[in-house]
Amino acid sequence: MKEVRLTVPVRPEDLKGLEVGTVVYLDGVLYTGREGLYKRILDEGHAPPVDLAGVSNANFHCSPAASVAEDGTITMGAVTATASFRFSHWLARWFDVSGCKLIIGKGGMSEEDYRTHFVPHGAVYLTTVGYGTGALLGRGIKRVREVHWLKELGIAQAMWVLEVERFGPFLVESDLEGNSLFERMGKQVNANLDRLYDGLKQPALRRYGETTSRDDEVI
Repeated sequence: MKEVRLTVPVRPEDLKGLEVGTVVYLDGVLYTGREGLYKRILDEGHAPPVDLAGVSNANFHCSPAASVAEDGTITMGAVTATASFRFSHWLARWFDVSGCKLIIGKGGMSEEDYRTHFVPHGAVYLTTVGYGTGALLGRGIKRVREVHWLKELGIAQAMWVLEVERFGPFLVESDLEGNSLFERMGKQVNANLDRLYDGLKQPALRRYGETTSRDDEVI
């Protein structure tokens, strides 16, 4: 597997050579932002707390494990990606407002979302590798530079600006043409799935969702 290390904010030329399935590590500055931030800025009309494009062009969909001491000291030991497909209807407007070029999250989106929202804005999507990587990603956080709307939105939804070093690993889930790693692999798996059952009898018991007949036995 190919492995690259990108500095964020990323430049357009940094993204041109990215292929789906490539392993990526990040250095530099990125910010967290999910539905709480999107609703506040895009739906409620609040001005962004910072010059978004001036801070970074990488937006991480996540839930940080962070705490703020009485003296204001911030500790962030882990950061867990959250499912990005839930936020797709905000992204076209978000790209326009933020100038974002890199979305990081979990699970990816549909190829239609990539081609409709990402491709016109020259953006790509990075996904976490598997589950339970929050502590691993936490090792790549050098420090919390600042946090915005913590009181209004809470820890998970606030905007955290992070300095990172070898932050990852992530996988390139979509490229600049809108190709999707998950869609590609899913089609390959599904095309050969029936071969796994060649020569086997039909199961006596079926799971809910696999049958709609009341005459079929289900568990």
